[in-house]
Amino acid sequence: MLKVRVIPTLLYKDMGLVKGVAFDSWRPIGSLMQAIKVYNMREVDELIYLDITATNMKESPDFQLIDDFADECFMPLTIGGGIRNINDIEHLLKVGADKVSINTAAFLSTSLITEASNKFGAQCIVVSIDVKRIYSKYKVFIYSGKVATDMDPLEYAKKVERLGAGEILLTSIDRDGTMIGYDNELIKYITSNVSIPVIASGGAGKYDHMLQAIKIAHASAVAAASIFHFTEQTPLEAKKYLKKRGIKVRY
Repeated sequence: MLKVRVIPTLLYKDMGLVKGVAFDSWRPIGSLMQAIKVYNMREVDELIYLDITATNMKESPDFQLIDDFADECFMPLTIGGGIRNINDIEHLLKVGADKVSINTAAFLSTSLITEASNKFGAQCIVVSIDVKRIYSKYKVFIYSGKVATDMDPLEYAKKVERLGAGEILLTSIDRDGTMIGYDNELIKYITSNVSIPVIASGGAGKYDHMLQAIKIAHASAVAAASIFHFTEQTPLEAKKYLKKRGIKVRY
């Protein structure tokens, strides 16, 4: 089994970092550069940065901003938000992204997944899948959780794997920011049926939630934001907790 990763998520909106609940009720939580400097010191495995307004505003990624903070980021960096085409992906990789996270553009034009995977390698291509339960059924949402589709997440996960995605960032909109635990039913629904790594996201409030997402739902990595922003818990302590319970983690 590959070593499990603990990945903080930074959500960027209107010139600063924010955090909300269920993709709503956003509140400012501080400086992007300061957060990166803190995570540099905390032995973070990877960092995910998502511009949550770029796509809805029909804006490209802020390449200059990303270039600036990537120079200060000493850990692998996944960038998402505003990606529309292969040129955006190429530009992001040139200014410092190690991977790109594609959500709406991948759903609307799945050929982008194959094109990007063939050109840059599957290891660079993360497809982000945002999911909400509607009348007891899981559905994929796009445009930062604002637009519902009729797509079942498992059907879509299998499709993006087949098209060349190297990894899936799976977020439960219902659990996002609640700190009540990951949706392990959703995670296992996907991990049991695809072979590429799945990053669990949405709901972490304590280290045991991460443990359960890994042991019960077989997530390859756990992404989290609120637990690190609003409590004294840290990625390093999370890894120590997991290691003591038999999970192979990165050091």
